[in-house]
Amino acid sequence: MIFYPVLALLLSWTPISIGAAGAPVVITGQTMGTTYHITYFDSRGRNFKSSVDSLLKVVNQSINTYDAGSEVSVFNRSTRGVGFRLPYFHPVLAKTHDVWKASDGAFDATVMPLVNAWGFGPGRAFTLNRRQVDSIRSFVGFDRVILRNDSVLKTDPRVQLDFGGIGQGYGADVIAGFLSAKGVQNMLVELGGEGVARGRNVAQDRAWQIGILDPGSTYDNQFFKAYVSLQDRSFTTAGNYFNYREIEGRKYSHTIDPHSGYPVDLPLLSVSVFSKDCMTADAWDTAFMVMGHTRTITFLEAHPELDAILFYSQPDGSVATYVTAGIRPFVTLEP
Repeated sequence: MIFYPVLALLLSWTPISIGAAGAPVVITGQTMGTTYHITYFDSRGRNFKSSVDSLLKVVNQSINTYDAGSEVSVFNRSTRGVGFRLPYFHPVLAKTHDVWKASDGAFDATVMPLVNAWGFGPGRAFTLNRRQVDSIRSFVGFDRVILRNDSVLKTDPRVQLDFGGIGQGYGADVIAGFLSAKGVQNMLVELGGEGVARGRNVAQDRAWQIGILDPGSTYDNQFFKAYVSLQDRSFTTAGNYFNYREIEGRKYSHTIDPHSGYPVDLPLLSVSVFSKDCMTADAWDTAFMVMGHTRTITFLEAHPELDAILFYSQPDGSVATYVTAGIRPFVTLEP
């Protein structure tokens, strides 16, 4: 499964000996078209890899658009909607609705037909003209989705859902919730660059440390622009500098503006969001990439429950940085 928002956040993993006294348990694997890395401290040294893999498999059976049998895929093919079979579809839909409404539609999971048409999904890609974009936009909009306790319905049979802007964050939350239920208090869960930091890094007796890539990085030359100390916070990053399509010499961002139907073309290069849960942060980093840095900064000033680090280009070509007050004491910026 491939989720489209670029994950510009990488973490440093200290080599350890699993099972050694006081050492963390480290498990890694693949899911959702990406990788996961989990570090946690458990006095009994339990390894939960098989349970985590099984859990993520079930989550994918709800929200994986690349799985033809998943709940979201069945919904996308349906004419009216589907009833819920598993417990992992409804929470994503509920959060999607909340962020869609709060962002004035900047975050909209029904953007999938446009994502496919622009070549960033499983559908056939082609070069769009204004008439084609407007035709697709006529059935894009989360107001065409009706969420009930036992089902989700659509008012137009062409409506399709894409959880590329929220799914990995939700997966990280599910894993963190599972580990917490097992009594684990100190953990760092990272899934495709989105993650949850709870408690502390006991081995190093400090908060968990993460690094955020410089937006000038390339796949072959990646370097950090900021380091953040986190305790009991979730984190996500979205950016537009790796994932794009080039059509007739022009680069098109993978982030689609649901209002215009076109890839965003704004100065905002990347945004890292910090919140209580990862699903919320993941949805908002997508919304902020659509909103751009000016609207995002205004929004953040009115919503202290969210923290963020923004990198955006200025008219003279330089890159500016904005850091919210709530996360600023925990951030170290590289020159």
